[in-house]
Amino acid sequence: MFFVFLLSLITKSTMMLPKAVKRGINEYFASQDLLDFQIRRERAAGGGDINEAALIETTEGDFFVKWNDAEKFPGMFEAEARGLNLLIDTGEIAVPRPLHYDEIRGVGFLLMEAVRSAPKAPNFWFDFGTRLAEMHKHSSEHFGLDHDNYIGSLKQNNDYRDNWADFFVEMRLEKQLRLARDYGRAGSDISSLFSYLFPKIETLFPEEKPALVHGDLWSGNFMTGKAGQPVIIDPAVYYGHREMDLGMSRLFGGFDEEFYSAYHSSFPLESGWQERTEICNLYPLMVHVNLFGGSYISQVVNILKHFT
Repeated sequence: MFFVFLLSLITKSTMMLPKAVKRGINEYFASQDLLDFQIRRERAAGGGDINEAALIETTEGDFFVKWNDAEKFPGMFEAEARGLNLLIDTGEIAVPRPLHYDEIRGVGFLLMEAVRSAPKAPNFWFDFGTRLAEMHKHSSEHFGLDHDNYIGSLKQNNDYRDNWADFFVEMRLEKQLRLARDYGRAGSDISSLFSYLFPKIETLFPEEKPALVHGDLWSGNFMTGKAGQPVIIDPAVYYGHREMDLGMSRLFGGFDEEFYSAYHSSFPLESGWQERTEICNLYPLMVHVNLFGGSYISQVVNILKHFT
């Protein structure tokens, strides 16, 4: 969630990949019958709060790799690779292609295409809104996903539910609330406010088919490709209500208004969606409460009081 995949921020300093990661990369290319593969240069990249990351220049081109403690985050990169491939399979929007993931000697890593940032094309926001809308038209029979994944460093449970209200309450809000209570960051007063909201969820949201959502669509999780086109990164995918992506896109400063206009033109939103974004954002805000504490709990309280 907080990993910023901006190769334009790569430092000029040389770094060393962990031996386990380098071994895994070499073994992957050997399995592709590229026995002369060599890493020529390693350059550190921003890895966010969870991961270390690097751009590697090789005899087969440039690649991006990130790694972390596999004991702390088991299966993280497998889940991310599966999510990226789900988005790629839609054919609707650019996504960096994952090439290989593994866990070796306690180190997990993900190797993927390198995406170099470029200035935005003149139609960037229109293109972004339209492409996201088309991606959201890809659906499933149920809300959820056939595997769990992560949002930031927190496990994200995706057990299937037949309707959005049950999924949103049981798989998103209740789990984060329980975690916040365990951390001592939410008391009985917060629990009471949530208990008043939960029965209203079903009537607040319009009934729609499950949409394939990015799941963590904030300003740090998109970039521009070499042609100036939108590229989305670091997904926390599942089949949910599409307003979740729209809501989070407005949470930390929002996207350009042309993005929302283009989205609405391609896949019209039900009236009142702007107000519902606050309810959608209870989930990422509670994730922030559990990761960082601070003032996020007051934002949660203000939203809950408004709708209860």
